[in-house]
Amino acid sequence: MPNAVYASTSDAVEATAYLAVEDFLHASVKGLWEAFWGHDEPMPFSVSCLYNANLKFYQAEKAIANGKLEGLCGTGILLKNPRHPHGKWDHILELALLRPDIRNLASDSDQQPSLSVLGEALFYALRILLSRSLSRLNFCLSSNTVFVLLVDSQYGGVVKIEGDVNKLDFDVNNVYDCAAEWIQKHCRIAVSPIDRIWNKLGNANWGDIGVLQILFATFHCIIQYAGLPKHSIEDLAADHSSRLQTRRVERQLGDTGVNGNGVFRFQRHGVSTEIVEVQDESINIESEELMKLEIGSVLWLEDSNFQKGYQINEVLRNGDLTYYVASPVEDPGKSLFLYVGSHPSQLEPAWQDMNLWYQVQRQTKVLTIMKQKGFSSKYLPQLSASGRIIHPGQCRRPSSGGNCDHPLCGTPILVTSPVGETVANMVSEGRFGLDEAIRCCHDCLSALSTVSSAGIRHGDIRPENVICVRSGVRHPYFVLIGWGHAILEDRDRPAMNLHFSSTYALQEGKLCSASDAESLVYMLYFSCGGALPELDSVEGALQWRETSWSRRIIQQKLGDVSTVLKAFADYVDSLCGTPYPIDYDIWLRRLRKNIHEEDHGKEIDTSG
Repeated sequence: MPNAVYASTSDAVEATAYLAVEDFLHASVKGLWEAFWGHDEPMPFSVSCLYNANLKFYQAEKAIANGKLEGLCGTGILLKNPRHPHGKWDHILELALLRPDIRNLASDSDQQPSLSVLGEALFYALRILLSRSLSRLNFCLSSNTVFVLLVDSQYGGVVKIEGDVNKLDFDVNNVYDCAAEWIQKHCRIAVSPIDRIWNKLGNANWGDIGVLQILFATFHCIIQYAGLPKHSIEDLAADHSSRLQTRRVERQLGDTGVNGNGVFRFQRHGVSTEIVEVQDESINIESEELMKLEIGSVLWLEDSNFQKGYQINEVLRNGDLTYYVASPVEDPGKSLFLYVGSHPSQLEPAWQDMNLWYQVQRQTKVLTIMKQKGFSSKYLPQLSASGRIIHPGQCRRPSSGGNCDHPLCGTPILVTSPVGETVANMVSEGRFGLDEAIRCCHDCLSALSTVSSAGIRHGDIRPENVICVRSGVRHPYFVLIGWGHAILEDRDRPAMNLHFSSTYALQEGKLCSASDAESLVYMLYFSCGGALPELDSVEGALQWRETSWSRRIIQQKLGDVSTVLKAFADYVDSLCGTPYPIDYDIWLRRLRKNIHEEDHGKEIDTSG
């Protein structure tokens, strides 16, 4: 569900909202049916959107594709009927109306739904009741009750309408007065509190009261059609308790005590209730000492049956991770980045080791794929070597594979080129100005453009992952490094950075076409002196992005540096969260025109 904070009048946002409501209702009715009525029979319900022009139902995706978005007025749970693919009103179990500003009626407010919204709910409810009264469909229980849901992009509630339409005095010349009189004299209306359904990330809060009261209404709607469930709530709770106990025994969590109601079980400890770190005695401290490489140390690598030596010249840090500038033993004048990973047996216990895995093993895979695909650009890092450490002494590695018992055996190494200074370091020392900003934007976009042809995205653009190369070149240029979190396929997930990740990455956990460009804009904003707030949550990060874009803080800051950077930020803002791809060529040309080189008139190489 798109967040109301980011919602706008755009069709894309409204379309996403209808798709989200349809998914939510489908998940609700499917989960209830399978939990209480069993898996033996297929679910007899479907979910579709109501089109007000003909009052027929269509799948949201098809309605949007056929240009019916503006005419959608609700979403319903209906009985499946192949003879009536667009639904029948007597087959409606429950109807949801997506309307703005329902959240203004939240439980901490004394307001009630507006007369227009409530009147609309009553209109649809009465139409459903009349259709049922004329239907041949047999409901197991009373068909005189209808539940109508009122929702927006965050909040929702339930309107319950109950009444016998046989008591409706119908006058074809005055239908609305007849309906109003029936509502006043023969109808009971109840409105639940308005509470939160979706959080600001767009996910349903399934355990909160807002969702539970909608599930309760849906549960009663199913009972009207299917009768009482096969399984009671007590049965499910008891079954859950036994499953929970079985899982605890399987995981050897020790003796468990039982609380008063016998549902929740917990483990009693007689010593301390604090969470403590359990030390793994199997971790050899010697390996930690051996991995402390210092300037002057020589490290040998086994690469495709060849041995290569590298001497450490400089020790660098990227957050909690350490990496090195090294020179090949056979070519001391050449500088390379050298990354040392974690020993394979130590990958699981520590989060830091997981970060090392992305930095070394995962990045090795990504750079190898780039090399195999023939990507050639000076703005991309080049894979120089990769392999495993050759440790001192004799290696007793089994012939079947694996590693010997030496603490360094099998430790992976990655060596890349070129070497440069990170943008983070340039900014901290005040050496990132106008020319650097434009050149950095151009070079990073060129790198992204090169790999985009293969569907590869970076996923972790930040000041520590962009370097400026000066050694051995006439004009400095920037290289986009740190490809460990690159997106190669749909199941891959980008890194999460509260300051530099794109809005879509924070909301959905994946990238859209413009996500890398959006992260690049945040990096340039910071590098050009933009203020970054203290952020401690994803919701706070999303709120900061919305405020910064809506107030044009980012565009104004970049506009102080360059008009082309401001225009690029506006362009990226227009694409955020959409499927439309970045037009790299036009922006590379515009940025190239604004790069100031000493020898004017010479074309700048953008391909490497």
